[in-house]
Amino acid sequence: MKRSFNYLLALISILVLGSCQKEYALYEEVTAPSGLAAPENNYFVKIVPSGTATLEISWQKASAKDGGLVLYEVLFDDEQGDFSEPAFSVLSDNKGTATRATLDHKTLNKIAAAAGIEALATGKVKWTVVATKGANEAKASESRTLELERPLGFAEIPAELYLAGSATEGGAIPLRLAEEGVFEVYTALKAGTYHLQTAADASGKQYFSENGVIREGSGETTVGAAEDGVYRLTFDFGSATVKAVKIEKIELFMAAYNMSIGELSYAGGSSWKGENIHVEFYPFSWGRDERYKFRLVTSEGNEYLGSANANNNSPVGAPAAYFYLYPVNDSQWEYTYKFDPAADMKDVTAEVFLKGDAPYSHKITVQ
Repeated sequence: MKRSFNYLLALISILVLGSCQKEYALYEEVTAPSGLAAPENNYFVKIVPSGTATLEISWQKASAKDGGLVLYEVLFDDEQGDFSEPAFSVLSDNKGTATRATLDHKTLNKIAAAAGIEALATGKVKWTVVATKGANEAKASESRTLELERPLGFAEIPAELYLAGSATEGGAIPLRLAEEGVFEVYTALKAGTYHLQTAADASGKQYFSENGVIREGSGETTVGAAEDGVYRLTFDFGSATVKAVKIEKIELFMAAYNMSIGELSYAGGSSWKGENIHVEFYPFSWGRDERYKFRLVTSEGNEYLGSANANNNSPVGAPAAYFYLYPVNDSQWEYTYKFDPAADMKDVTAEVFLKGDAPYSHKITVQ
């Protein structure tokens, strides 16, 4: 009797669990979107990643059997693809709940690249929409085509970059991300070759430049003997362009005199050093003025590095950030630092550090 009772309980449990699972599965049923709305088939877009334009893709809503929330994903594939392995996908707006997806041109550039469209080329990508509810999904029966014209530049921007090769100072020299998609490095070059790599150990992607254009691959950029010198190299992956500006020297510029009071020579490792620079605060009726910043003398003219603050206090006891360097205008008085009071009528050593793996900074040491 006891065994029969236990068997009955087990049978009831199986029936209950089975009915729960079936009910749960039914509640997850979802219908496909009933149609695509916009843009029209073969819609053309000239991609401008630096702009603010967007493309809105929209469709008719799907429905869930339980009346609950449905999520949407837009699938993209190359022109011959069948979406079994989409080249790219994006959630719809509002975290996947809206019947539209707003795509900026940077995303469109990535979609085009993923579908095999080369930079400066025009090609087609297919798109459709899939609705999901729990573990179930239903894809729209319709698909449409976008015709995309890609600009010069890279859709995927490296997270970090290093300079390496026989023309460099040796090792893997880190570059600084100056702005989105733009990397720069201050370094010396000599006769030889160099390339860019996305990992210090050369395990990632590599890039080189050819006629001022960045290319992906294992090529090298050649530096001739006549090109020896110290440069700021700027690599813009948004436009796939390279710019080299020669740094002739860095000067310690004193505001009150409106002139350089000393020069810093390149010391290697993206740093400059000037020793035995005599400092004399300028005498005004109200006191002695101690303001300074740095002037870069380049192949394209003078530039200035100074403080993030238009006006500063004494550096005594100041944090490291006080000495950080930023590109500033040529104003005589603004964005300057102040010498330590102990520097008046003394010689100083001035050092500038423009390394890619740390904030640009400087140091003044009273001798």
